[in-house]
Amino acid sequence: METTVKTSRRDFLKLGLSAGGGLMLSFNWSDSVAALINSSNVAGAAPVEFNGYLSISPDDVITIFSPNPELGQNIKTSFPMVVAEELDADWKKVKVVQAALDVKKYDRQLTGGSGAVPHSWERLRKAGATARHMLVEAASKKWNTPVTALTTGNGFVLHPDGRRFTYGELATEAGALPVPAEVKLKDPKEFKLIGTAVPNVDNKEMVTGKPLYGLDFYREGMLHAMIQRPPSFGTKIKSVDATAAKNMPGIVDVVTFKNNVAIVGKSTWEIMKARKVVKVEYENAGTIESTTDHDKLFKELLDKPEATVRRKDGDVEAAFKSAATVIKREYQCPFLSHAPMEPMNFFAHVKADSVELIGPTQTPDRARMATAQLLGIAPEKVTVELTRLGGGFGRRLQADYVVEAAELSKLINGPVKVTWSREDDMMGGSYRPAVRYRFEAALDANGNLIGYKLRGVGINAGNSTREDNFPSGAVENLLIDSIDHQSPITTGAWRAPITNFLAFAEQAFLDEVAIAAKKDPVQFRLELLERAKQKPVGAIRYDIDRTKAVINLVAEKSGWGKKKNLAQGFSVYFSHRSYVAQVAEVELVNGNPVLKKIYAASDCGIVINQSGASQQVKGGIVDGLGHALYGQVTFKDGAAEQRNFNNYRLIRYNEVPQVEVHFVDNGIDPTGLGEPALPPTGGAVANAIFKATGKRLYNQPFTLQEEMKGVKLGQKM
Repeated sequence: METTVKTSRRDFLKLGLSAGGGLMLSFNWSDSVAALINSSNVAGAAPVEFNGYLSISPDDVITIFSPNPELGQNIKTSFPMVVAEELDADWKKVKVVQAALDVKKYDRQLTGGSGAVPHSWERLRKAGATARHMLVEAASKKWNTPVTALTTGNGFVLHPDGRRFTYGELATEAGALPVPAEVKLKDPKEFKLIGTAVPNVDNKEMVTGKPLYGLDFYREGMLHAMIQRPPSFGTKIKSVDATAAKNMPGIVDVVTFKNNVAIVGKSTWEIMKARKVVKVEYENAGTIESTTDHDKLFKELLDKPEATVRRKDGDVEAAFKSAATVIKREYQCPFLSHAPMEPMNFFAHVKADSVELIGPTQTPDRARMATAQLLGIAPEKVTVELTRLGGGFGRRLQADYVVEAAELSKLINGPVKVTWSREDDMMGGSYRPAVRYRFEAALDANGNLIGYKLRGVGINAGNSTREDNFPSGAVENLLIDSIDHQSPITTGAWRAPITNFLAFAEQAFLDEVAIAAKKDPVQFRLELLERAKQKPVGAIRYDIDRTKAVINLVAEKSGWGKKKNLAQGFSVYFSHRSYVAQVAEVELVNGNPVLKKIYAASDCGIVINQSGASQQVKGGIVDGLGHALYGQVTFKDGAAEQRNFNNYRLIRYNEVPQVEVHFVDNGIDPTGLGEPALPPTGGAVANAIFKATGKRLYNQPFTLQEEMKGVKLGQKM
């Protein structure tokens, strides 16, 4: 089928062409409106927010300015693939350039929530299709041949008699034509590039060490700085003695501001050495909390009569009173560090009439606005240039590390790059909230689920539940509530917020319920989904048919229930608009359970890049597995006890099992993939370990639980 889309001529910028020629097509990311701009001004014009630019030069180079920050989600490859597909371009002639922040034209210029591709999919397609239409029209005029008789392919407009023009040869003429009011998008069945495996466009630069990341950024004349922050949450500076540090080689100044002490110098090595001799004394400034306090608090909140009701269907109390069987379980997750391989860093230069910010951020406009507010200036005076991000996982959604660089630049009256150490990052970060859940299920005499309760209590979690997710809608009597505790320990979004642990708890619990109901775990979930479809109870956020599709696909690919000498565990979850089901396989080797393989079936709509999509799923699984096994941050007297990778354990290469990835091919528009593969992993693994050993896991990290003694991981051990 062909999809017809319209462009709005009133939003087009004024046309103009340089003597050198070339077509520059701008497209509005919020309105999907194509426009032409003067190609001679490309180098000097700042990219603008949620307006991307497609340029075609006379030498046949096609350039896409990608507005969204790139932190490993493959956006710099996927975006140009979409444009190139509709353009019928030669992929070898396509390049992509990272755009700076520009709020006038870009909408949603951020990376978070797995939303970049879903937001931009149609806009990118329209941009490519519009340019292709104009190139064909230019060729039509040159050949005096009807547009309908011409075709395109691999960067050429093709004539039936064999003649052809390159896009570069037509760019100048095409740029002088009126922009079409309507363009036809390809039927997905015609895609040639989309759906193939394409290497990441930054691969060569990454493996050869070219400057891509914030830590790579350097400008002649800039100073370096590290900041001593309070080691404990809830404390403040009492006194500072920086006499010895100021006299050390390369040190320019030691600046105290707010609750920070910045050591400023000519190199990171010199300031790291000087930082060790700065004497800072702290005193309590409020509540000081430890992990032991949180453990006690969670128990109290789970039993507290009052809570914020998030959802209530039917008569829950009556259902539980009449139940033949009641299952009640609790699950607890710790704080987690984001621990990106590239610690926080940012460059700032506060000038007399403007501010320049350069570095890795997931939310450049948040950084701009926070800086403007801090300095009391108009946001328009702040520019933000983006580097590639060496990981983020939600940590770089925050702007604290950007703002402190700007504040320090203002104080020292010069350009400065602030770099965090690994210890800074782990002790002063924004952690995943610690949460505890209590699940309860009521079964009738026939094993039917007639009642369901969930209470979530969390540290700064806001709402630690997802009340409209499965199994809501499938249970007639249901109660979901939550209680939040406000803590001085800073928390924030961590990859797949809330669902990163909730999915494990829910899927492990449903496995127990299925067994108590004497039903196969996969069939039990399918029956609940069918009940939600035939007799829905209230509103739901998940799509029943898409959920069933990934369940059926992973059951087929894994040979669910058909393998001997292998214990299989199942899990399925919906998050960030996409669906992932997983089956983990555990084998007993010399009496010890060994995790051998994980199958994953994903429905993220049309897969743009098979290579990138597969790596996103595998990466999410490895991340979810590693943190379920090892990850935790504990606190003593307000200070994080895990300060580096020596005691904040990450999964190792030889512990990674084989991962087999499959995608549902349903032809719907892309729905995102950066986060959805992580949440189901813990549940699938825990359920497989139970099947092999008869031992249930309720808390993370798994390796600290008594039930995990003797468990081995990975094929290479």
